[in-house]
Amino acid sequence: MGCFFFCLFASFRYVCYPKGMNGENYFHFNKKRENNLHYSKSMLPYFCKGTYKSISMELLLMNTEKNALNKIKSKLVVSCQALPEEPLHSSFIMGKMAYAAYLGGASGIRANSVEDIKEIKKQVDLPIIGIIKKVYEGSEVFITPTMEEVDELCREGVDIIAMDATDRVRPDGSTISELFPKLRAKYKDQLFMADCSTYEEGLMAAELGFDCVGTTLSGYTASTKGRALPDFEFVEKLVNTLTVPVISEGVISTPEELKRMYDLGVHAAVVGSAITRPMEITQRFMKSVTAT
Repeated sequence: MGCFFFCLFASFRYVCYPKGMNGENYFHFNKKRENNLHYSKSMLPYFCKGTYKSISMELLLMNTEKNALNKIKSKLVVSCQALPEEPLHSSFIMGKMAYAAYLGGASGIRANSVEDIKEIKKQVDLPIIGIIKKVYEGSEVFITPTMEEVDELCREGVDIIAMDATDRVRPDGSTISELFPKLRAKYKDQLFMADCSTYEEGLMAAELGFDCVGTTLSGYTASTKGRALPDFEFVEKLVNTLTVPVISEGVISTPEELKRMYDLGVHAAVVGSAITRPMEITQRFMKSVTAT
């Protein structure tokens, strides 16, 4: 047992890798991004008494409480949003909604607009996935669509910024593959979440350097319209392929569906309408009433 802990300690300073393996395949830590700790599903190897063993990266990285992604790992994020045309549109109400979610056990909040985020911060001390929904004429992209919205969220100070990472043309005529490298260069310490609609978009987002990939937009783009939601198949493919965290989001309506997401291996899950939109919840129940 003593040898085990000695090797565990030593592994932080010196690691022996199998012949032909590059240490970067196992462990990548960028000191310039103090809150952004990247790790793969690989196992960090060490040698003890000549026996090759491996320790999960997550065991070695337990002391990472400041990392927002670790705070929401295997936990629930509740989306607290109301658009201007909805009855609950109010930063005050969204703050109370976030507080209610916190009391219910939520470990993170997804919120829209700087105004709502400011109010939510007054109510809860939880990681916030922040977005700004803004519609631009001539573009279908509206979730944090341009550099301007990212700048606003960064000025406010948001743990994770989520943005549309689909292959659609953005309001300024660029694509995500053109915009995101500029964002990463400008905000090296910021965590970014890619809201994707397809497997290919998820792969691209990971290659571009997004810190996590979400399934948010499956079923909401022209190429994915009509898909059965929640999109379990999409989630499973991403989980089995990517080394960055996968966050499931989109029409998770029941505790059973949420559990299935975790069984598939997602890093975290976001639930919104099923918890925080009483008008939509009422409409679901009314379908049963009108069907009788």
